Amino acid sequence: MSVSLWRSPLSRALHRNRSKPHTRYFQLATVQADGNPTNRTVVFRGFLGETDKIKIITDSRSQKFQQVRQNTWGEICWYFTETREQFRLAGEIILVDVDNSDVELQKARHLTWQELSDNARIQFAWAHPGKERANQEAFSPPLPDAIVPLANFCLLLLDPLKVDHLELRGEPQNRWFYLRDESGNWEKSPVNP
Repeated sequence: MSVSLWRSPLSRALHRNRSKPHTRYFQLATVQADGNPTNRTVVFRGFLGETDKIKIITDSRSQKFQQVRQNTWGEICWYFTETREQFRLAGEIILVDVDNSDVELQKARHLTWQELSDNARIQFAWAHPGKERANQEAFSPPLPDAIVPLANFCLLLLDPLKVDHLELRGEPQNRWFYLRDESGNWEKSPVNP
């Protein structure tokens, strides 16, 4: 498996835009069971170890979780305002919930939980997302254990198969496609913007 050619430009964009708090956020698009698209803003939680898999978290009670369970394909769109670059990463989403039997993925789920702030963790103890508004007490639960994740805490891993990198600076602008073949090797192609 070759080194992912798109990781260096993405790492550079993350570094050069690090002073902007919104750099940690990107959009995740998925498709609902009825074929309609859905999109939401999520937080970049890093990469899974030395892999290209991008970590995202969700609540297993949420609509996002249900949509990924029905259709495991998604696309990230990430725009960096300082460098005026866009990355679109399309691939399969791996669902790591409490019932996932892969020991290594469960370790990653636990480690991701442990890396969260108390403010992020407590949201998983709140009332059921998307249901009718609960009373105020439902949003003031005891702080969950910092080591063992709640059962509804879920790790999503986007495993990119295609990356579209667009630099909006320049005349003309620059754009590249990165495609992963069946062997896991990446190819880079310059394309028209």
